[in-house]
Amino acid sequence: MDLSELSLTLAAVVAVVDLVLRVVALVVVPRDRRPSSAMAWLLLIFFVPSLGVIAFLLIGSPKLPRHRREKQASMNRLIEEAARDAEDVVVDHPWPAWVEGVTRLNHLLGAMPLLTGNAARVVPDYDDQLRVLAEEIGRAQRYAHVEFYILSFDEATAPVFAAMEDAVRRGVRVRLLLDHIGSWRYPSYKKTKAELDRIGVQWELMLPVQPLKGRYQRPDLRNHRKLVVVDGERAVIGSLNLIDRTYGKRASPRSRRMLWQDVLVVLEGPVVAEVDALFVTDWYSETDELIDERDPDGETPPGPLDREPAGDLHCQVVPSGPGFEGQNNLKMFNSLIYGAQRRLSITSPYFVPDESLLTAVTTAAERGVQVELFVGEVGDQFLVFHAQRSYYEALLRAGVKIWLYPAPYVLHAKHLTVDEEISVVGSSNLDIRSFELDLELMLLVLGRGFADQMRDVEDAYRRRSRELTLEEWSERGFWRRLADDLARLTSAVQ
Repeated sequence: MDLSELSLTLAAVVAVVDLVLRVVALVVVPRDRRPSSAMAWLLLIFFVPSLGVIAFLLIGSPKLPRHRREKQASMNRLIEEAARDAEDVVVDHPWPAWVEGVTRLNHLLGAMPLLTGNAARVVPDYDDQLRVLAEEIGRAQRYAHVEFYILSFDEATAPVFAAMEDAVRRGVRVRLLLDHIGSWRYPSYKKTKAELDRIGVQWELMLPVQPLKGRYQRPDLRNHRKLVVVDGERAVIGSLNLIDRTYGKRASPRSRRMLWQDVLVVLEGPVVAEVDALFVTDWYSETDELIDERDPDGETPPGPLDREPAGDLHCQVVPSGPGFEGQNNLKMFNSLIYGAQRRLSITSPYFVPDESLLTAVTTAAERGVQVELFVGEVGDQFLVFHAQRSYYEALLRAGVKIWLYPAPYVLHAKHLTVDEEISVVGSSNLDIRSFELDLELMLLVLGRGFADQMRDVEDAYRRRSRELTLEEWSERGFWRRLADDLARLTSAVQ
């Protein structure tokens, strides 16, 4: 065979392989995947076959390994058993009847029932948030459970580490989980681990990517939860990562150093047991140890239904992530948005909705609901920030008010309020990552008292922000529109 024949043969083989890959992609890629995600993957594979196929094999499946999903399922069964006597619906309640369906949906998908008798306090200031975390850990008599996506030992967080050290000295069991990739990206990572070892905290990495140690899963599947539980009596949840609010970022020649703006919520009452159950699940997933907290005399502490009421709020923890079969948080968001009758306020640093969520939000505005979206004027992630901007025109044309929180602050809080009684707050962004790839914790709260607290936070945002108009947005140039559209397409490849 001469050189020309060999070249023709190789070209034919390449053409056949290319055709086979395309046909297989058309069959495999759309399975159990959102249409927009499937389309983005197919475009990548068709236009850049080698890169597309390799990327799809590495990160094409948004599922945790089977053994991790089996652990989640087994914990769900235990949680269901522990809460078998809980009622999802309170007969005498002030909120609309449709909310009952949302709480049942959350229970079905996440195994956590709606519990009454709770109290909740919003903490919107960063310095107060660190002080509250240190104080709550300082209360611990038996145990403290601490879990953060990003954990950093630095000058700002040192008081929280000192509180954990003091708790260990008192004989308190302090267990701590930190996300591997989330925390590893920061220069303080080694110093943080050394400090945890020094003070005697029992700590583990969440979803570690350590192939040489036999621990590996998709590196973009992360545990994004933030929570603290003390003695099963009090809990803190929200959007705050335990790190200096600048995230170690330096000021550029043209701008000031970015500052993250978050929200924390301090909880008391039966719902604390649900937050703790989520930590126990994550601890079991990483260590194979099922925590059994008992009093020194061997008696089991009272369950969530046996505790004295701490307030009049009805609360429900909504866990989500690739360990669950459905998109728990997305389904809850859509259900609440479609139920809104008068007012809907959304706060998210990364608002990159899928088709269903975008339709829900724009439809709410078009049917007369006063819809407002609070987002940052600046963003810390280029692609996500531009993908978010690509939706502004559709939102503005539907009648959504968009408020831009001023630089240098990165509005990192994640919450939603509906009408006068319904609030959701926690760790989940309104983007594809949080719907499919990240383990999240959201808290549904029913009660005017808490909704009023969240409205106060939103009022403070509004006073500091400026409203983006359709006229202003329409004047942006070609290159900005192109950057937004490309970022939107890239964000769909999940």
